[in-house]
Amino acid sequence: MADGYFYLGLALVSLLVVLFARRRRSAAAAHGDAGLRLPPGPWQLPVIGSLHHLAGKLPHRAMRDLARRHGPVMMLRLGEVPTLVVSSRDAARELRKIAVTELLSARRVLSFRPIREEEVAATLRAVAAAAADGRTVELRAALCALVADSTVRAVVGERCAGLDVFLRQLDRAIELAAGLNVADLWPSSRLAGRLSGAVRQAERCRDTMFGVLDGIIQAHLEKTGGAGEDILDVLLRIHKEGGLEFPLDMDAVKCVVVDVISGGCETSATTLGWAFAELIRNPAAMKKATAEVRRRRSGLHPPLPLLLPRECREPCRVLGYDVPRGAQVLVNAWAIGRDERYWPGGSPEEFRPERFGDGEAAAAVDFKGADFELLPFGGGRRMCPGMAFGFANVELPLASLLFHIDWEASGVADPTEFDMTEAFGITARRKANLLLRPILRVPVPGV
Repeated sequence: MADGYFYLGLALVSLLVVLFARRRRSAAAAHGDAGLRLPPGPWQLPVIGSLHHLAGKLPHRAMRDLARRHGPVMMLRLGEVPTLVVSSRDAARELRKIAVTELLSARRVLSFRPIREEEVAATLRAVAAAAADGRTVELRAALCALVADSTVRAVVGERCAGLDVFLRQLDRAIELAAGLNVADLWPSSRLAGRLSGAVRQAERCRDTMFGVLDGIIQAHLEKTGGAGEDILDVLLRIHKEGGLEFPLDMDAVKCVVVDVISGGCETSATTLGWAFAELIRNPAAMKKATAEVRRRRSGLHPPLPLLLPRECREPCRVLGYDVPRGAQVLVNAWAIGRDERYWPGGSPEEFRPERFGDGEAAAAVDFKGADFELLPFGGGRRMCPGMAFGFANVELPLASLLFHIDWEASGVADPTEFDMTEAFGITARRKANLLLRPILRVPVPGV
């Protein structure tokens, strides 16, 4: 009897293996994979593909470790979705040849400076008051509020009713986008679509945010005159004038507003949080920081470690490997920026601002997409169009908070033990709260 169960089980396993192999062959034929020289990659399991290789680590770190074994261009299968991961400058240079539309000009970003100055001044007054009372400050929350207020005012002109609800739903939408959605990994499965609640939750977030924007847009349409155009005014003007090959309808206007606010808030706040964490952890660098407040800060902790995924619309070749149509492409900017072969002086993961000083080998490294050592905004024709906007949102708060305030870690005797653990998400934010003790050094006007 036991032998009968054994052979029955063996037959079932064999049947599953045959069915899986046939499914893989049919999927390969559907994607056009058959007979192609695909990039190398780690071994795969039925159903989940390569997902088990990403378990237990942050994705950009796990992919960097896999790339060290399988090469700078490798193929993962996330569920049933073929995914090309690029971790070298040469491959990224091939993949960045796609057009991008500039959303924010330097002139318009400069016009928003009074808004940034007002919001930074308000934050400085709050921090100075906490310093006078001997209170600690949860700086990440303060930075998030500062960047959110600055960004929202630049986009829609003023604080409006419902914006708190909008920002909460936006945070939730970002969490959902960073999560593991089974419907994305097995798009051919109707069951996966039914079981996944992420799509329905994302739709609810979208409906709530669009509802808030409807009121804001209506107020903009009814207003007469004003001090100047905000981003929403520009979009509404383009919508009204028409003349575009692909008309900008009202839903597209709302989507652009959501994109600008989400991109401006999350990445800038994450960069500022890491800047202060690294400076707290390195007291000597903190002492030099006031003289170099405009130095680069996005290389060691790029806010977007994995650039936004792309999909191959047609079969192509990358570094001699065939990439099938429909494959998802992930560029691991985090890994590219940590290639010791290209960093002057090596040790790319060490926080050493002095390497960018005048006369140093790294002084000429550019962070605007020209050099692969630093890719905080991506590079090429698809680099982040909000680079000037993001840099402005980081530069003034960082300079002002370092100029007026001395900062000490709360509850940490040895600064080198300051927690630098990364959190999982679209942006690689610091996991722990940034609880610091402010000491007023230069008086803040109005305090």
